[in-house]
Amino acid sequence: MTSTAELVQYVGVTAACEILGVPRSSFYRTRQPQRAAQPRPTPARGLSAAEQEAVRQVLNSARFQDCAPREVYATLLDEGRYLCSSAGHCVWRTMYRVLAAHDQVRERRNQLRHPHPLGAKPELLATAPNQLWSWDITHLKGPVKWSYFYLYVILDVFSRYVVGWLLAEVEAADLAHQLIAETCARQGITPEQLTLHADRGSAMTAKTVAQLLTDLGVLKSHGRPHVSNDNPYSEAHFKTLKYRP
Repeated sequence: MTSTAELVQYVGVTAACEILGVPRSSFYRTRQPQRAAQPRPTPARGLSAAEQEAVRQVLNSARFQDCAPREVYATLLDEGRYLCSSAGHCVWRTMYRVLAAHDQVRERRNQLRHPHPLGAKPELLATAPNQLWSWDITHLKGPVKWSYFYLYVILDVFSRYVVGWLLAEVEAADLAHQLIAETCARQGITPEQLTLHADRGSAMTAKTVAQLLTDLGVLKSHGRPHVSNDNPYSEAHFKTLKYRP
């Protein structure tokens, strides 16, 4: 592919930029030497390390650990205490910067986090095509208001290739059964080769689909109950499908 600099040698800057659709300002900017990023200087009136630690200790104290910096500032102001400075419009921004430096712009209370019973969260991995498929069903708007179509999509997790899809007017286990059977036959799936992952929708957990997978020798996998992000590949595919122009 011809670059702008190469084309400029033959037709000039203006014509080259018009041909390639590149603004001339961008072309000239790329020819300027790049300056090395300079470290941000420490403000002369900035808080010292000891003062920043004192601010963090107050924000993380039992009294203020569940309060926003604005609320902490207002409470201390009523008590006649100026924690960072007397310039009221920027005090809470200083508090936020102190918290951000320690990754504490979030819930600051000590909360009990239950470990997963299996240790790490379960994860399915694919090292080659047709080892792991993900499938789901989504709604597509119809031509008139309150009318919808149902899109069934089976996605290969390794390559993100759509190995099978079906568009229907209803969501039914029989249609899912038909789609999975035809897709496995078309891809030449052998017993014990494939794992099929899905969420816990009615069509995904239907007995007819489970029996089909058993007959085909396909291992079935389902997301955890009440966990919405255990089928991320299909969900991401549907968002791309609906949001692209």
